[in-house]
Amino acid sequence: MHCPVCNHSDSRVIDSRLSPDGTFVRRRRECDHCEYRFSTLEEVELLDVTVVKRDGHREAYAREKLERGLKKALEKRSYTDADFRSLVHAIERDIQRRKTSELRSSDVGEMVMNRLKFFDKVAYIRFASVYRSFEDVKTFQDELAGLLRAPRKTTAHVERRMKRKKKEKKKKK
Repeated sequence: MHCPVCNHSDSRVIDSRLSPDGTFVRRRRECDHCEYRFSTLEEVELLDVTVVKRDGHREAYAREKLERGLKKALEKRSYTDADFRSLVHAIERDIQRRKTSELRSSDVGEMVMNRLKFFDKVAYIRFASVYRSFEDVKTFQDELAGLLRAPRKTTAHVERRMKRKKKEKKKKK
């Protein structure tokens, strides 16, 4: 790993820590030349997955496109970077579990919707309205009704948010 300050090619790992959700490793490093300390993140990368679009066009899976779509759906919603990374990793684990080199874009969209449903219901509706091309209010109402009927399932980020709010309330008292 090159040093970000002096660009020296050698650095040594001082400390390694696994993230709470086990999706990446944070490494603390020190440059052998200038002794500057910096952190790196190591995570699994999806390789060799081709996404087949609706029109038959094929393109390599790109995490950036997934993140861009999720950020658009989550615009002006409350979430942490750690929660967002966990969401992306969960979707990518779903992709990896398919154990296939080609995946239809509709399958990826369904995986995203399944995860968003429990991550943030407003983001889910936003994503679904674009993904499923809601053409009228009735289709929108049907999707919303299905969401309201679904059993409530909390995810780790929701539980952390609830704990933070409880702590904040205690501090104010």
